[in-house]
Amino acid sequence: MGELDDYPWSGHSILVGKRKIDWQGREYVLQKLHRAERKAIQAYRGFIEEGMGQGRRPELVGGGLVRSMGGWSQVLSLRNASGTMESDARILGGGDFVADILKEADRKSRRFLPVRTREAVIGAVIQKICREEGIGEKELCFGGRGRKVSQVRAMIALHLRSEYGVSMAEIARNVGVCTSAVANSLRKREKENNK
Repeated sequence: MGELDDYPWSGHSILVGKRKIDWQGREYVLQKLHRAERKAIQAYRGFIEEGMGQGRRPELVGGGLVRSMGGWSQVLSLRNASGTMESDARILGGGDFVADILKEADRKSRRFLPVRTREAVIGAVIQKICREEGIGEKELCFGGRGRKVSQVRAMIALHLRSEYGVSMAEIARNVGVCTSAVANSLRKREKENNK
């Protein structure tokens, strides 16, 4: 468990409070386990330790189809029976579940920008909001830190993220700040909107 606490390539160390990354939904996970953070972390650790005691499970290993089917032998039997099953390496679950998730993702992605029009739309959104709010695009894009400039950045980030699914990194490149600054402004904006 100690090695896992320090392992940098998973969210575990963030969940148990060993590292901090602002954009990871730590509170969301912990609140599912308990209201009090300390007890939630204890419950999470117990869950992980229980899973470690189960050893290597075939349904949690391998690529999408191998994992969804529960191991190579099931994949081979499906192949021999000329059957098909939905799979995706990013999704842990059976074929029906994978199909449902992919369908939902496809529905949501229809509103996102195609690569070839992304730059034009991002530029148009920045230009429109800057004009409406009386901020120069150069001031925005070259790191201006005034309150009004920060508010305009947050407005742009929220609009591009919610309406077009633009990544925080791409928003950051276009408004002259780092990705964590975009994440922070989005979080503040969402809190204000939820009040």
